[in-house]
Amino acid sequence: MQTFQYSIEEPLGIHARPAGLVVKVASVYQSSIEMKTADGRTANLKKLFSVMALGVKCGDQITISIDGPDEGTAAAALKKFFLENL
Repeated sequence: MQTFQYSIEEPLGIHARPAGLVVKVASVYQSSIEMKTADGRTANLKKLFSVMALGVKCGDQITISIDGPDEGTAAAALKKFFLENL
């Protein structure tokens, strides 16, 4: 299992457009990918409504957990996505 933390820098947080994009990136991988907020709520990163339901805002700290056969590749791709887009 691989995990990393990220602090959201996008002024609007994770709204519809970036949520759709991150789901698209996560869905490419076989691994189980989960996003957890600082208050303990979790979402399956491959399900748009699950991600949107978290209501992640600018400045929120999130933790991404990846577990599966391609976790290393998935973690690298997601880190890159978050740094470039959120």
